[in-house]
Amino acid sequence: MDARVSSGVLTRNHAPFLSNLQPRKLQTFRSISTLNNTKNIHQFSNASFHLCTTFSGRSHGFKQVVNISKDNSCEFELSTLTALSPLDGRYWGKVKDLSPYMSEYGLIYFRVLVEIKWLLMLSQIPEVIEVPSFSVEARSYLQGLIDGFSMDDALEVKKIERVTNHDVKAVEYFLKQKCQSQPEIAKVLEFFHFACTSEDINNLAHALMLKEAMTKVMFPTMDKLIEAICQMAKANASISMLSRTHGQPASPTTLGKEMAIFAVRLSREMQEISRVKMMGKFAGAVGNYNAHLVAYPNINWPQIAEEFVTSLGLAFNPYVTQIETHDYMANLYYAIIRFNNILIDFDRDIWGYISLGYFKQITKAGEIGSSTMPHKVNPIDFENSEGNLGKANEDLTYLSMKLPISRWQRDLTDSTVLRNIGGGLGHSLLAYKSALQGIGKLQVNEARLSEDLNKAWEVLAEPIQTVMRRYGVPEPYEKLKELTRGRAVTKERIREFIEGLELPKEAKSDLMKLTPHSYVGAAIELAKTVDSAVNVINGAEVLETCR
Repeated sequence: MDARVSSGVLTRNHAPFLSNLQPRKLQTFRSISTLNNTKNIHQFSNASFHLCTTFSGRSHGFKQVVNISKDNSCEFELSTLTALSPLDGRYWGKVKDLSPYMSEYGLIYFRVLVEIKWLLMLSQIPEVIEVPSFSVEARSYLQGLIDGFSMDDALEVKKIERVTNHDVKAVEYFLKQKCQSQPEIAKVLEFFHFACTSEDINNLAHALMLKEAMTKVMFPTMDKLIEAICQMAKANASISMLSRTHGQPASPTTLGKEMAIFAVRLSREMQEISRVKMMGKFAGAVGNYNAHLVAYPNINWPQIAEEFVTSLGLAFNPYVTQIETHDYMANLYYAIIRFNNILIDFDRDIWGYISLGYFKQITKAGEIGSSTMPHKVNPIDFENSEGNLGKANEDLTYLSMKLPISRWQRDLTDSTVLRNIGGGLGHSLLAYKSALQGIGKLQVNEARLSEDLNKAWEVLAEPIQTVMRRYGVPEPYEKLKELTRGRAVTKERIREFIEGLELPKEAKSDLMKLTPHSYVGAAIELAKTVDSAVNVINGAEVLETCR
């Protein structure tokens, strides 16, 4: 196993850390909320909803009355039309890749995996003589429960939970039922969940959910986004563009160089995200191995726990209460927030460039931009991306602030909050895909870019006064200020001013050749070499990004 994987670091090569962590039989997985019941139906029995709307003079508005009648009934089947979250509804097709990992199904699957792996670990500890080393057949049977875990299995766990009213205990009972038919395992059923508190199972499951979601879904999409922006940078490296500082015309740049900035910034932040170690604990009810040491006082349980946690591809946290402290989650989410903030900056800049006419958007037959203005082609993809990034950051900020806080050795507030760890990733993923879709529609309008440059000869005041400084011409800044501020500046006025300067012939000749289009400094080279800059950020690894 790669050392970076075994240490719990999210590496940039995104290689799967354990082949058996791939959930199986997910082709029919339709919604994160599928497990609410076996028929995938929300029922509102013996109820129909009648909306009565009347004017009320006193309230100066509408009075709405909802009547529930037993005479009629309706069933709301869970679908993209009835889902409460737009991630499970309108946007399901764009975020469903996260569902095997971040859903209730994913949580149950990883709980099952942890419980089975712990039993296998116990069978390898010589001092635990009550759990002898399993045969190849028994180990294969247990591995088969992981590899073959299905939607029906998850539904069976939920069925048990309706009786136990305890989700982790339901997993334990499920495994005991499944293993009664295997003679070796049947003898040691009570060692499922041995010396564990529920959080020993849950914290590892949550860490594995996040690790798999990041490596299998989020990182590849981030890579595609950075690659797309790199391609924009290189393709438009030589296309001159008027800069705007404070919204006013400023020294020219190139469109490609401005895109390169975002590629490098996003790469830098993605590298920070990839360095976050997903952590786990396995130390019992309050983090002291109390029950472990009573049962087997001669075993080095902290060492066993560390070996177990790292065998799952996670980093070990030795100092905990009942829960893993969740500090790594805050670290991860804050890093994603920073990545998202950079992308918001990108979305807004592209939106502005579209507004200026620097980009056209490729239209699709049948699509409508405005319900009343037929001429409009709105930058909806970048607006969708920006909106979802804001929603993602809101969710991730709350998780980052709340999860590291727990009263004394543990309170239960984190339990319900942890069920929402998929939301921030879901809105982020949707935003990344929307930005990618928007990039794919962009078409550079070079004529419009050139038009703005041709109207901005005043931007050459900067290089002219700089050269004047070099050759000792007195008050260069003040002279250019008098020439340009508040006045229309044309090509002719600029060249007339240059002609009147007391400068060496060669210097004057070079200034006469300058135009707003050519005065771009090192922008072209910076844009063309963006792939090298991205690869330097990511170390010596050769990445797919920006090849």
